[in-house]
Amino acid sequence: MVRVQNLTRADALSAVRSPLAFIAEHWTPTSRTVRRAALAALVMSVVIVVTGGAVRLTSSGLGCPTWPKCTDDSLTATSEMGFHGAIEFGNRMLTYVLCAAVGWAIIAARSRKPWRRGLTRLGWAQFWIVMSNAILGGIVVLVGLNPYTVAAHFLLSTALITVAALMWQRTREGDAAPRPLVGKSVQQLVWFLVAASVLLIAAGTVVTGAGPHAGDSSQVERIPVSWENVAKLHAVLAWIVVTLTFALWFVLKAVDAPQGPLRRTRDLFLILLSQGVLGYVQYFTDLPEALVALHMLGSCLVWIGVLRVLLSLRERPEAVTDLPGPATTSALTRA
Repeated sequence: MVRVQNLTRADALSAVRSPLAFIAEHWTPTSRTVRRAALAALVMSVVIVVTGGAVRLTSSGLGCPTWPKCTDDSLTATSEMGFHGAIEFGNRMLTYVLCAAVGWAIIAARSRKPWRRGLTRLGWAQFWIVMSNAILGGIVVLVGLNPYTVAAHFLLSTALITVAALMWQRTREGDAAPRPLVGKSVQQLVWFLVAASVLLIAAGTVVTGAGPHAGDSSQVERIPVSWENVAKLHAVLAWIVVTLTFALWFVLKAVDAPQGPLRRTRDLFLILLSQGVLGYVQYFTDLPEALVALHMLGSCLVWIGVLRVLLSLRERPEAVTDLPGPATTSALTRA
């Protein structure tokens, strides 16, 4: 039986003043626990994007017509609000699950020994992005699903995925200065790939804002452009990203790069091919809801894949503190 440590009044006051520091004093998670906590936050950041897409695709965006309450008189959805109210309110409740996942990541990073401040800061960055996006989500409802606010809502979710993916990667690295694994020219090619991917995602939000899935059965403002023309631009950008990815894989093979960047580039290429097939199918079948939802999931996976390629170009070993060796110790003794 594990003996429970007796808590004093000083312990209680310490827990109130700094709960994270108090938990860190009494719990030391393993490296695997910290990695799993970071991965859970990343998975939930993707889940919240997909469920948010489900809200729009089921025309439930105004299922709860106000915010922060669901209606003027009720904090939760009522039976009279039906299916749409349940979907919208359920998505709002998932925000608390996301907060719990991010909170676990923060606590695990803060409690790890030795304490890595960089990891904790990445966890807190996720928390503040979640809070900002929750407020922006409320604004989206209050302005009647204005397509520009919807696009900003998605882009901020992409920023959350970015930070979550970075934290997950950092849990598997040390804190020493990063060492590049490839040359400058390869790094520049990858940054071109990142820039093209950002444009691809941005164009996708315009397709969404101009397309037929407005998020509610009522008359909702759309971005005043032809969604078909923007979809064609989106496809061109997708082919640019695919071409850059294939070129990167070819260059990495030519320079005999380490297996890490090669595997990440191969994985990204396969994700892009799947996403491309899905995109063309949904375009020629008039954007069925199920395929659009899968395409949104694919968008998240593509961006994570791009980030993993970028982060695979360097390594960060554990920081090593120089300790006095035998010669140094003898010299100190003689002195």
